[in-house]
Amino acid sequence: MPIHTPDWVKHAIFYQIFPDRFARGTQPLMPKLDSVPLEAWDAPPTSQGYKGGNLWGVIDKLDYLQDLGVTAIYFTPIFQSASNHRYHTHDYYQVDPLLGGNEALYRLLEAAHWRGMKVVLDGVFNHASRGFFFFNDILENGPHSPWLDWFTIEGWPLSAYDGERIANYKSWTNNRALPEFNHENPAVREYIMRIAEHWIRQGIDGWRLDVPECIKASGFWQEFRDRVKAINPEAYIVGEIWRDARQWLDGTQFDGVMNYWFAGTTIAYTAGDRVVREEVQDRDYDPYPAMDADTYAEKIQLLLHRYAWDIQLTQLNLLSSHDTARLLTLAGGDINSVKLANLLLMTFPGAPSIYYGDEVGLAGGLDPDCRRSFPEKAQWNAEILDCHRSLISLRHAHIALRIGEYRLLGAEGLVYVFARLWEGDVLIIAVNSDDVTARIDLETIGTRLHAQPTQILYSTDPDASQKTAILWTDDNLFLALPPRTGIVLG
Repeated sequence: MPIHTPDWVKHAIFYQIFPDRFARGTQPLMPKLDSVPLEAWDAPPTSQGYKGGNLWGVIDKLDYLQDLGVTAIYFTPIFQSASNHRYHTHDYYQVDPLLGGNEALYRLLEAAHWRGMKVVLDGVFNHASRGFFFFNDILENGPHSPWLDWFTIEGWPLSAYDGERIANYKSWTNNRALPEFNHENPAVREYIMRIAEHWIRQGIDGWRLDVPECIKASGFWQEFRDRVKAINPEAYIVGEIWRDARQWLDGTQFDGVMNYWFAGTTIAYTAGDRVVREEVQDRDYDPYPAMDADTYAEKIQLLLHRYAWDIQLTQLNLLSSHDTARLLTLAGGDINSVKLANLLLMTFPGAPSIYYGDEVGLAGGLDPDCRRSFPEKAQWNAEILDCHRSLISLRHAHIALRIGEYRLLGAEGLVYVFARLWEGDVLIIAVNSDDVTARIDLETIGTRLHAQPTQILYSTDPDASQKTAILWTDDNLFLALPPRTGIVLG
């Protein structure tokens, strides 16, 4: 059976938004919510406080995102909840009032689609919250509740809030705030399928699925895909799987996963010993120990051979997210590490995903610090923003960087060189993550590429043209790259 994945994802630039922290909109909120006390926008984020970002604010920022080159937005959860991150869902059919309610989402979809942007929502379908109506009914009525079979109740009395007592129900990672659905119950299964269908019909362009590996019910994700794709065959389904995802990427379930394998490997190569280990969270995705180019090449080749090519092209590639320390902080504040990692991100098969604020140099450690508010323009790092703008523009300009073949050319010391090829479009990407000038000889490259690119289309160092040596002798390529520099030849 051939694998089909959405074509638009293969050409997309994603932008991940944590709605409470991106932008406060100018449109009025629902009645009585415009006076809700909020944390100061520029104060350090907390686990429970609200900053007041909303979907109206995202609409106000769409021109900025379009100018950056973004073509798709992935939101962390937006449904009604009693948490700032909204992974504790109260009502899957209502956008949180603090975010502007359903009206704000409909307006956002209209404004985004008018600009050619797609919108993907976060589906938290493994668990709900204590405030979810059906579970709340159990708390109120005990064994007399008609919804007992929607969850796994293990004894009485339930203790949803008192940590000194046994909770007596199954919850995600034993967090009593997050009761897990009983997915073997056909009514639960149908309820979740209809939620997925409903929002696809309302115009969203796909689902990012939270902890999907926790749902063990046979055929669940196959049915989910079938029903979503029956409404919109080009809807994107992407799972949060941190490591080997082969069992979900067989063409019958997800189109891709959040590519933490790529993130950890790329950070280990570009940041090396600069990685601040205290900022690596428990769900280890291996951004250390430091990695040389040969090891990086080996791991990237393993990754590229792990999944079918059509799946590779719809992976959601990232360098940081709401679940990790931000790249700049993880790399010890080293801007060159950020630039080199983004060069590899924007030239890799799959859809690059930018975590809001990373493009302007927003720092942040582990949760909740990685969820800081988007900064005022005076605080933006122009060098990092220019890097993102240039690389996004380059990716949009070259189909080879989006769907072209990825061919390793050489790896030696801390120098890594590869090519992206699509018909006559041939680009060579070379990265030196070392602190000293590095040299590499690549034999018979011209013969294998049927081209000899010499023009520097992009460099992480604005003065690279004076510092970089590029010499073709017959079909052999010699490169001398300045310290901590990456280039794209075309």
